[in-house]
Amino acid sequence: MATNITWHPNLTHEERKASRGQSGVTVWLTGLSASGKSTIACALEQYLLEQGISAYRLDGDNVRFGLNKDLGFSEADRNENIRRIAEVSRLFADSCTVAITSFISPYKADRQKARELHKQDNLPFVEVHVDVPIDVAEQRDPKGLYKKAREGLIKEFTGISAPYEAPESPEILLKTTELSVEESAKKIVDYLVENKLITLK
Repeated sequence: MATNITWHPNLTHEERKASRGQSGVTVWLTGLSASGKSTIACALEQYLLEQGISAYRLDGDNVRFGLNKDLGFSEADRNENIRRIAEVSRLFADSCTVAITSFISPYKADRQKARELHKQDNLPFVEVHVDVPIDVAEQRDPKGLYKKAREGLIKEFTGISAPYEAPESPEILLKTTELSVEESAKKIVDYLVENKLITLK
């Protein structure tokens, strides 16, 4: 751990909020592969941007092409993957942007650490469980990952050979066997509006 470093204070979050005219929040989507997380996150981001609300989506696959390209899928690497994303989403939220994260993030402890990281800076953290039965996820399987996992070609695959610890009390529960993408995104937007985390035109 680096020791020759100094924290340089800058604008406060309240000053940024007043200047930008919006608050920051992290919307953390968690769920099995093929649950619909990324599709919902894309729809949510697009809608918010159309409303003039600054938003940015961090996707589980996309960040592994850059920020986390040095990480694999062992439990330790998954933990580090989520730790980094928690830090990045906190920075976005602090900048008064709606940070939308779309990650399996299978472990409760890692998601709790992400929540606590935001809480330290009084930043809102909204956990969204994109819930789908494992058999439905396997039927969808757009990337063919479940098939490969069943064949032993992918090790440490969540839901098959690695655990998924579902949230016990998320702020939002989306059952994607019952809700469309648009309905799911609207449910998130409604929560953000009702809790005064965003203001629509």
